[in-house]
Amino acid sequence: MRKSGVLQAEVEVLVPFFDVDSMDVVWHGHYIKYFEVARCALLDRIGHNYQQMRDAGYAWPVIDVQLRYMRGARFNQRIIVRADLIEWENRLKINYLINDAETGERMTRGTSVQVAVEIASREMQLASPKVFVEAVERALA
Repeated sequence: MRKSGVLQAEVEVLVPFFDVDSMDVVWHGHYIKYFEVARCALLDRIGHNYQQMRDAGYAWPVIDVQLRYMRGARFNQRIIVRADLIEWENRLKINYLINDAETGERMTRGTSVQVAVEIASREMQLASPKVFVEAVERALA
């Protein structure tokens, strides 16, 4: 069983035609896009989204992504993408789970890791910026 996060966000995605291949299955690279949609919802819930990260002087590049496919999503299928906040003090680690919206069947799971990089110096930070940690703490309160 995967570790549940301290904060979660879920989004529903209706698989569009342009995301599927000739076999009517979502092309594997699009799952990362679905993860991103859920990650943005999670960051909004934290109260520190990408715009606020940039305004605070930090970029947060993805340095690692892992995916495990169990069942391919298909055109016009409704899926639920869940993002769970796992780590935030030294890096941003999020677990993802994609389920069929109708049946609840597990389809895909994954993880992403991001690190803070100070925009002005382009230096990677060894700890998450205080402004981000404080935003998470406020969201947890």
